[in-house]
Amino acid sequence: MNERQEGPVVTTADPPSTAAVKIIVAGGFGAGKTTLVTAVSEIRPLTTEEELTLPSSATDDLAGVEGKTTTTVAVDFGRITFPYPDMELTLYLFGTPGQDRFLFLWHGLAEGAIGAVVLADTRRLDDSFPSLTYFEQLGLPFIVAVNEFEGCPYRYTPDEVRDALDLPPHIPVVLCDARDRASATDTLIALVHHALGRLPSFTPAATPSRLGAPA
Repeated sequence: MNERQEGPVVTTADPPSTAAVKIIVAGGFGAGKTTLVTAVSEIRPLTTEEELTLPSSATDDLAGVEGKTTTTVAVDFGRITFPYPDMELTLYLFGTPGQDRFLFLWHGLAEGAIGAVVLADTRRLDDSFPSLTYFEQLGLPFIVAVNEFEGCPYRYTPDEVRDALDLPPHIPVVLCDARDRASATDTLIALVHHALGRLPSFTPAATPSRLGAPA
């Protein structure tokens, strides 16, 4: 009598829970917001950069960023997905325009966001203050990411930047290279840890499919 051949036992695991959150990338004019969004986005990023014009030169201070030829006039948008404990977390990134005259756009962009990355350029550190003030008044969790530009004559430690910006101890300050995908991703993860850690609870909404992994 032939013995019955048992096939391999096949089990189907439930797909991991997924969650989508909104992140703001802010900072002064020329701080590297578009660069960071472009570096990490797993989709083709949406950017709204326009050429700087002679009339705008009277408004946009180019001291320290003389080589900059474009500026964001509306919003940058990108997406990145990475594993988070017990889930896949998708970040929808919204980069704000840096000039004060576009501040009115920030109100809509910040609505529904869990936190913000404030990119700081140590060549123009004062440009960080409008972003810091805005998110402090809004009560939105944020971190400060010091963008280490190539050729910058000075390097500062996070503690030195914290002192210069008069930041309280609970605000994380990190170093990053907005051009580098790994460094920029680490910056976003630092924000996620900070922002979600300040929430009383975070329960992702289960979805039937994966949102995709970074390219």
